[in-house]
Amino acid sequence: MNSDEPQPEQPARKSAPEDRDTAGPFDESEANPVRPYIDLGGIKVLPREGLNLRLEIEEQTNRIVAVGLDYAESTLQVQPFAAPRNAGLWDETREQIRAQVRQQGGRVEEREGPLGPELLAEVPVANADGTTGKRLARFVGIDGPRWFLRGVIGGAATGDMQAAESVEDLFRSLVVVRGGNPMPPRDLIPLKMPTTPGTA
Repeated sequence: MNSDEPQPEQPARKSAPEDRDTAGPFDESEANPVRPYIDLGGIKVLPREGLNLRLEIEEQTNRIVAVGLDYAESTLQVQPFAAPRNAGLWDETREQIRAQVRQQGGRVEEREGPLGPELLAEVPVANADGTTGKRLARFVGIDGPRWFLRGVIGGAATGDMQAAESVEDLFRSLVVVRGGNPMPPRDLIPLKMPTTPGTA
C-alpha cells in the first residue's frame, strides 16, 4: 500500500471504565427497571438520603440545560449529550475545557481518576467583596453507547477522598436515556422537569 495515500481518520476512542455497563453510568437498556428513578428526560437519578436535586435553566429559552446534584458537601453538575455510535467525545471535550479554563486565567491538569481521564481545574471566581478567589473543579466524562455524559464536581469531593468516593458513586448510579430520535453529535439530550410519583 502506498504510504503517500491519505489514511482514513480513526474515530476518536471511547473513554469509559471497563465495567461501565455493569457499574454505571448506565444506558437505559442496562438499568434496573424496578428501581424508583427520578425521571428527568435524558437522565434518571436514583434517590438517596442527603441528595438534593436542582435543574439549571437557560433564561432566554427556558430550557433545562443541566442537572445539579448536591451531595456529600459537594456539587455534581451533569449534562448528557448525543454521540456517534462508534466514537467518543471525551478526549476532544477535555481539550476544549482545558482551553476555556486557561482563557479565564485558570490552571488545569489532567490526571487519571477512578472514572478514567479527568481534569482538575483551578478557576478564578469573583467574591462578593470584589476580590478574586479560586474555585477547584473536577471535570469528568464517560462515553456510552450513542451518548456522552459530562460531570463537573465541586466542593469537598475535589480534595476529600471520602466525599470524592460518594460523588463518584452517585455519578455512576445515573442512567442516560438517549432515545431513538436522530440527533447530531454534541447536541444536549433534552431534559425535563420530574413528574411527581403517581402522576402521568
